[in-house]
Amino acid sequence: MSAPATLHRIPRPGAWWAWLLLSQLAVALLWWRLGWAWGLPALALSHLAFLLPVFLPRSPLYLPVLSRLPADDRVAWLTIDDGPSDDTVAILDALDRHGARATFFLVGERARARPALVAEIRRRGHAIGNHTHTHPSARFWALGPRAMAAEIGQAQQALAEVAGVAPRWFRSVAGHSNPFLAAPLREHGLARLAWTARGYDAVDGDPVRVLQRIGRDLRPGAIVLLHEGAAHGRSVEIVEGALCLLAERGYATVEPPQ
Repeated sequence: MSAPATLHRIPRPGAWWAWLLLSQLAVALLWWRLGWAWGLPALALSHLAFLLPVFLPRSPLYLPVLSRLPADDRVAWLTIDDGPSDDTVAILDALDRHGARATFFLVGERARARPALVAEIRRRGHAIGNHTHTHPSARFWALGPRAMAAEIGQAQQALAEVAGVAPRWFRSVAGHSNPFLAAPLREHGLARLAWTARGYDAVDGDPVRVLQRIGRDLRPGAIVLLHEGAAHGRSVEIVEGALCLLAERGYATVEPPQ
């Protein structure tokens, strides 16, 4: 499948701040006219409207995000997060057996520690993406501008040096975002990627449940999210199962849009 270049949308300065200002002016006016009984709930709701999108992987409030390819054919973009890991070679072998292509969203410090695995991913014809430098899962959503810029920039530098090519796509930790994510992505020419189908395989080691969740959301143009190196130790088995599921439903894997 050939995807249009507009799918790779580098963030531009957003208008979210204007909506924030207008919302607070509206709250102030409501409070002035109707009192605190109306103004206080309106203030809480207005803040919630800007906080909730931080945790919604497909929310475009703070920057553009791609969550599905515009396709009518049975094609899927297979993405594998959190590597490189002890599972990488076995996953590459599974991809070879199925004639499948994937994009590995790598953690910068892990790539520096295991450059041979990154080289092997590239040698076998797969793409890489930026998945931050240290994978701060508990606090990524709350990073300020300096910390966010460091996570993106250090990972981009590490991956470019180790892989010999700079990533063009970025996936947030847990899919979170905040107002400080757009600037470093713009600086490094990165576009943000979410997903269409996920099985929560980073935390759930039951292949049956994971594949059932993925199967429910599988559709033409789906971006499928998988992981490697999960603590439950069954990531390779789950990736193999996902590849079988795609084959059974007649899906081919596609290269990332350029």
